[in-house]
Amino acid sequence: MRHSNGIRRAALATTAVTAVAAAVTGIMPGTAMAASTTTSTPPPACPASALQASAWQAVHRPVGTGTGAAVVQFTNVSRRTCVLKGHPTVAGAGNGSPAHNTPLKVTRTGRAATVTVRPHGKAWVKLTFVQVQGEADGYCVSGKDPVTYPTMVIGLPHSGEHQVALNDGVWAECDNKVTVTPVSAVKPS
Repeated sequence: MRHSNGIRRAALATTAVTAVAAAVTGIMPGTAMAASTTTSTPPPACPASALQASAWQAVHRPVGTGTGAAVVQFTNVSRRTCVLKGHPTVAGAGNGSPAHNTPLKVTRTGRAATVTVRPHGKAWVKLTFVQVQGEADGYCVSGKDPVTYPTMVIGLPHSGEHQVALNDGVWAECDNKVTVTPVSAVKPS
């Protein structure tokens, strides 16, 4: 009898320790492996319809009289969290129409990382152009004529194209070239 009571006490003690461990970790006995190997599905790429674009001239830009550099902000106007990643494409919208756009030669800077954008959250890119010089109509150091656009078409990988005007002027640039940063969760200046 004593021998069987000792076994029962040991079994009860083991059960009590297992129950306490389960309560502390939130894992039921026998499910530790399943709980530690589950992963959540990452949010999908932001569809174009989930994003609202706005743009303004950057604080830090090359010396000159054109736009020089601009910050483009993408706000998630949907009710779902989504992700953005990569460098944008940029095209000047001729006559204000994305159908008549002029693609700019893009030089990428920085390393792309996935940016999670919650509802009402924001992400940014910075565009730096070859700056227009001089007064009045201005000139390009290259000898080409400066170009102005009422709007630009900014394309984001897997997230569509977005036509956007500057909130403080028109887009003015030289040589149809632009240097772009990847999408960032940090607002550039």
